[in-house]
Amino acid sequence: MAKTADIVLVGGGHAHVHVLAAFGQWRDPQARVTLIARDLMTPYSGMLPGVIAGLYTREQAHIDLEKLAAATGTRLVYAAATDIDRAGKQVICDGHPPVPYDILSLDVGSTPSLDSIPGAREYGIAVKPIGGFLEKFETLRTRCAEPNGPRRIAVVGGGAGGVELLLSVRTRLRVEAQRAGRDPDAFSFQLVTAGEILQTHNARVRNAFRRVFAQRNIELLENRSVAGLRPGFIDLADGNALPADAVFIVTQASAPGWFAATGLQRDEGGFIAVSPTLQSLDDPSVFAAGDCAALIETPREKAGVYAVREGPPLAENLRRLAHGESPRAWQPQASHLALISTGERYAVASRGPLKLEGAWLWTLKDWIDRRWMDRYKSIGRP
Repeated sequence: MAKTADIVLVGGGHAHVHVLAAFGQWRDPQARVTLIARDLMTPYSGMLPGVIAGLYTREQAHIDLEKLAAATGTRLVYAAATDIDRAGKQVICDGHPPVPYDILSLDVGSTPSLDSIPGAREYGIAVKPIGGFLEKFETLRTRCAEPNGPRRIAVVGGGAGGVELLLSVRTRLRVEAQRAGRDPDAFSFQLVTAGEILQTHNARVRNAFRRVFAQRNIELLENRSVAGLRPGFIDLADGNALPADAVFIVTQASAPGWFAATGLQRDEGGFIAVSPTLQSLDDPSVFAAGDCAALIETPREKAGVYAVREGPPLAENLRRLAHGESPRAWQPQASHLALISTGERYAVASRGPLKLEGAWLWTLKDWIDRRWMDRYKSIGRP
């Protein structure tokens, strides 16, 4: 009888959520799956701008990993992984005994790159990890409701994440001010980016959001590098200083610091270098997916859509390796359809040279997101 392979998943990211569901359906006697997670509620990135804007509840945008693990027959270890003993084939955890593995997969996302901006760690609000960010945002909302609370809100970072965040924060704070009888126009909003906004998208999409920003009286500062943060100000590299009471940092994220000690090959950003099979380039027993992985042969931007689409090939390759079979290469699509929300029930579609916009696109995005969530939330329901 073949030996049962211990498959250990570190992190509850989008790809691993699918792996749990797949093995729960297969009930493979040759694989025993363990999930190591530091957070029991995993957020779906596609719905987070809607949570911030008040269009979804937190529960609607999170998957309960404890329930999913129970429904799929997965052993759950509630702990943070801090290292990998590759010689001994075990995951080192904070406050928990080492977890042995035959096959390991990492899907732990990324961490904020705060040290690249002096003062960002002390005076900025990091967007990642998401779980911690939502708590910080709740604190900011409470402070903004106070008579002398923050009024000048800024975002540093002009990618889709920064654009959606600022528009969603603006919607939420203005709506809550109106409901409380306060002046919503007391708030001011600005976005600062070292390049153009939405640099990975076409010019028509960029211009659409420049128009949205202008219509909503949001100050947009493009091609302006940030030199540092200090209380009440963003210092720019050109010597100017921008007044700001709350500054969200949505610049390029970094790989988890503990990856360095694993000895696994990494790319220039510190992310785990993987082949088309999603295996580490120098350790075939280790896989990586989502933001923490770097596809060396087919590089792609860090986007939730790729993490979602890595789920099925990752699950299949973990199963194949557990059965002594060769994993299969996965080819990510060259481009993807991005549906970027404007903070309300309206979105802009972007893919290659394509640009569309309208309330119907937000309805489409809402349908896609809810369908994805229900696929995993419904597991185990009677």
